[in-house]
Amino acid sequence: MAVNYSVPAYFILILLFISRIRSTVGKSKPSTNFPPPNLLTLDFSERIRTDPLAIESASSDYGNIVHENPAAVLHPSSPQDIVSLIKFAYNNSGTFTISARGRSHSVFGQAMAPNGVIVDMMRLRSHRENNGVIVSKNPSLGYFYADVGGEQLWIDVLKATMEHGLAPVAWTDYLYLTVGGTLSNAGISGQSFRYGPQISNVYEMDVVTGKGELVTCSPHKNSELFYAVLGGLGQFGIITRARIAIEPAPKRVKWVRMLYSDFSAFTKDQERLIAINGRRQSSALDYVEGSLLMNQGPPNNWRSSFFPSSDIPRIMSLVTQHGIIYCLEVAKYYDDSTQHSVPKELEQMYKGLSFISGFKLEKDVSFMDFLDRVRNGELKLQSQGLWDVPHPWLNLFLPKSRISDFNSGVFQDIVLKRNITTGPVLIYPMNRNKWDDRTSAVIPEEEVFYTVGFLHSSGLNDWQRYDDQNKEVLKFCEKGGIKVKEYFPHNKTKEEWINHFGSKWKIFRERKSMFDPKMMLSPGQRIFN
Repeated sequence: MAVNYSVPAYFILILLFISRIRSTVGKSKPSTNFPPPNLLTLDFSERIRTDPLAIESASSDYGNIVHENPAAVLHPSSPQDIVSLIKFAYNNSGTFTISARGRSHSVFGQAMAPNGVIVDMMRLRSHRENNGVIVSKNPSLGYFYADVGGEQLWIDVLKATMEHGLAPVAWTDYLYLTVGGTLSNAGISGQSFRYGPQISNVYEMDVVTGKGELVTCSPHKNSELFYAVLGGLGQFGIITRARIAIEPAPKRVKWVRMLYSDFSAFTKDQERLIAINGRRQSSALDYVEGSLLMNQGPPNNWRSSFFPSSDIPRIMSLVTQHGIIYCLEVAKYYDDSTQHSVPKELEQMYKGLSFISGFKLEKDVSFMDFLDRVRNGELKLQSQGLWDVPHPWLNLFLPKSRISDFNSGVFQDIVLKRNITTGPVLIYPMNRNKWDDRTSAVIPEEEVFYTVGFLHSSGLNDWQRYDDQNKEVLKFCEKGGIKVKEYFPHNKTKEEWINHFGSKWKIFRERKSMFDPKMMLSPGQRIFN
């Protein structure tokens, strides 16, 4: 039967008091009809938690804005537990909804299951052999790959593959996310212009569908499920294993930031740099991102402390003079065989760029330190009690043809006038041909498009101000005919979701009927419920 762990009564009262005073949106009450009696007869029932601590731990996400209680939390010891749970619900007329939870890095409750069951994927990590990462080589084709549990963190994948001198080629800026979580969205960063998002670097997956079937899928086997799940927002199944592409790992990174006062020159240089994007082209960069520097915050933030303290006064002087300074950030990987050629290649690259003279700053760091650069900022904020605050983020994809309009209408108008931005604002381009249109991910139609991320942090009670700014940004785009697509979308109506998916809506809906016909999975996205 379900386990109810006992805790001191005063501790439960403290939890209840905290939950009442927190800013909440649409908070749900625990279900009084859970668990169904026949569920308690199944083999995994002792791993279903309904105690207050388990419920509270699964009632919020990284956004810390929406708080909704599940009825129970499953602590699986194997993928079979997940199969059994979903199959039970499916065979009992969709008795309850189910959502997989990794690091729960969603912003508006997308990883939640109000009055349903949360599958705590992190619990699988301790039950895997070889730390959940197995490195192999295809004997006939000669390439390496890693079989990785969907619950594994990308930082652990990196460490495990580096032991073999190998590493994945596609990353997110933050590595303490689960493989299944990022593959359910897309997984993007400054490498995406060259290597594509993480969903473009997967060979095979094991997925538990909404029917409770454990299915191995790939581009050649059960391909409809394969492409549905990649970027599918958890709607079609729970990823329990992914076979991902890996290549020989570099040793070190030349890491450079350059400052611009002219937006047109900034975007022109970004687009020029990503135009050289062949995976085997030695002249191509490995990473291109951009960001905004404004008076609302220091040039160094939790995302990375790059600028030397001695340079901060002159950088802030530029910001004061222009209001916004645009920062172009690039990286070039190298090893022993290329360490002498990389500096020459970078010097040649600089000659064609239009950054402000005297504002090119360089670092030379290890490959591991570069990829894991956000971690130190996170630990610092955690020590100051500033990590677990509301994060009303807005992430957008928008077409290259309208990026100048976005700058003048949003960055130079809305953002500067409101003067509330705290946290990084990212802006960088990607190439559409690095994405596979068969996946569920939605991007603009143009060959080059930009991602813009407002990575806000707020106080516990003033997140609404930032969300209002986000809504103003979206309203500006709608009014101006800028066809943006949200990354981590947060829609409230069926019409909004239809508009989001556009030409993909029909196939997305058909895939839902095919793989989760009772619409039990990932209810926090609010697409079909």
